[in-house]
Amino acid sequence: MNVARSFNNWRKYRQTVTELGRMSSRELQDLGINRADIHSVARQSVVR
Repeated sequence: MNVARSFNNWRKYRQTVTELGRMSSRELQDLGINRADIHSVARQSVVR
C-alpha cells in the first residue's frame, strides 16, 4: 500500500469517527450503532 493511499484511508477513518462521535446516542441507535462500536465501524469503512 502506498503512502498516499494510507494517508487517505487514515483521513477517511478520522472523518468517520468524528462524524459518528458528533451524533446523539439516539441517532446512532437508529443506525444500529452502539457508541462503543464507533471505532470498529470507522475501520470497516476504510476496508470497503
